[in-house]
Amino acid sequence: MAGHQTYEEQKALVFRGLMILGVITIVEVVVALLAKGHLIHGIKFSTGFGHYLYMLLMVGFSLYKAYFIVFYFMHMAYEMRGLMLSVLLPTTLLIWAIIAFFQEGSSWGARRDQIKEKNEETVKPAPAKQPQGYLIPGAPVFPARG
Repeated sequence: MAGHQTYEEQKALVFRGLMILGVITIVEVVVALLAKGHLIHGIKFSTGFGHYLYMLLMVGFSLYKAYFIVFYFMHMAYEMRGLMLSVLLPTTLLIWAIIAFFQEGSSWGARRDQIKEKNEETVKPAPAKQPQGYLIPGAPVFPARG
């Protein structure tokens, strides 16, 4: 337990944590610079599998850093299981809600663009209709009433 650690053990844990977080942050920056084409010109992960791999790595690194901070710096690792779950389960629901709102916003944005395109369309006028009436051979054509 954290309360039973000596000052030196706690200090070593903090320095080890800072080193781990620092290394992961440096790796994140290098991966981001590489994926955007700033380190090696000509290599850019903007589409396809490389883009998804880049995004997966960034999300994974960020989640690991969040886990590490919550569990060790905020002492969640030393709490009872019920308290851990009461904090982590609503957090997962919040993440799910954020993803759902982004999806919904993307759908609304696509619809807005579609409506904007429809509003900018020019409509060609329909050709004028020929007058219709009773057609009797040899008789003049009179338009129908009504």
